[in-house]
Amino acid sequence: MSHGATKEGTTKYAAKFQGVAGEGHFRSAQGLVLSSLGIGTYLGAPNDTTDSSYTAAIVAAVRAGINVIDSAINYRLQRSERNVGATFKVLANKGFSRDEVVVCTKGGYLTPDGAMPADPNRYFFEEYIQKGIFTAKDIVAGSHCMTPRYLENQLWRSMKNLGVDCIDVYYLHNPETQLAEVGKVEFAKRIRSAFSFLEKAAADGRIQYYGMATWNGFRQESAAAEAMQLGELEDIAREVAGERHRFRFVQLPFNLGMTEALTLGNQHLKTGERTVMEAASELGISLVASASLLQGQVAQNLPGFVAEALGLSNDRERALQFARSAPGITTALVGMSRTSHVEENSNVVTVAPAGMEQFGKLFQRGEGK
Repeated sequence: MSHGATKEGTTKYAAKFQGVAGEGHFRSAQGLVLSSLGIGTYLGAPNDTTDSSYTAAIVAAVRAGINVIDSAINYRLQRSERNVGATFKVLANKGFSRDEVVVCTKGGYLTPDGAMPADPNRYFFEEYIQKGIFTAKDIVAGSHCMTPRYLENQLWRSMKNLGVDCIDVYYLHNPETQLAEVGKVEFAKRIRSAFSFLEKAAADGRIQYYGMATWNGFRQESAAAEAMQLGELEDIAREVAGERHRFRFVQLPFNLGMTEALTLGNQHLKTGERTVMEAASELGISLVASASLLQGQVAQNLPGFVAEALGLSNDRERALQFARSAPGITTALVGMSRTSHVEENSNVVTVAPAGMEQFGKLFQRGEGK
């Protein structure tokens, strides 16, 4: 039996913030209850100081009404995953159990372990090639691999790093990296192999759901070399596992400076041309926004009409409000490596997301500028 997030656990978590969290902060997705903000663990040096800072920030986030934790095996050379793992005992002492928290991570990039080795090529040769986990020709762009044998190894490492026996959402990390190099036919074959492995991992209880965490894959015109079609990917999942497939999450950048998921009709479904948000809704896939603050670039000096439309006390809060209020976004991620970051951002938890009318006016004003 797997021990991941559950409907009962995440519902119990949301109930703890009744009267504190704004209406609409918690959303149901894929049988779980997720907070509209999530904590990301990407940035920071791979050192002990940052480790302890992240652990404290994750605990603070969960205590502030944020139950989505996002990481990746390559973040800070595996240390970010270990920081997430270090929080569970602390959280248990604060009254929060594992089944209340949605743990997400990613695999696909080659990463050293904890620190940069003196000779990276030798490290990867001895750790992976010599052990038969991948061959040199499995690597794309000098850094990316998503063969079943490699994903098996990375999933095992991530579970060990996180100290869990089930990961709630396991993403293929920027798979479009491969598409640009191997072409669409070979890419589809590789995706099918990866999905087959991930469906098996889900059947074994090691993951609940899988998906793709992307950067360029869904943000470009459909003719671009790295452009992906969500409908085609969902077809592959359906071919592999039928209607009950576990390909249910996509992470992509969405913020005031990168609005393509909402505005660009680059997805071709049988029902017609759609934006990614529309396509995901039709296909039963939940969207998670990354780079909600674009590393601070949209957290200041916003045009006056944004403040008029969204209110709140500062541009940081308005940028987060924009990302989490978009129709189709379940959770907006924001990197928070310090408890001070959590304090700055968690005020948004206490207010309701912008309504459709408010959000729509913001967009009309933006287009008119």
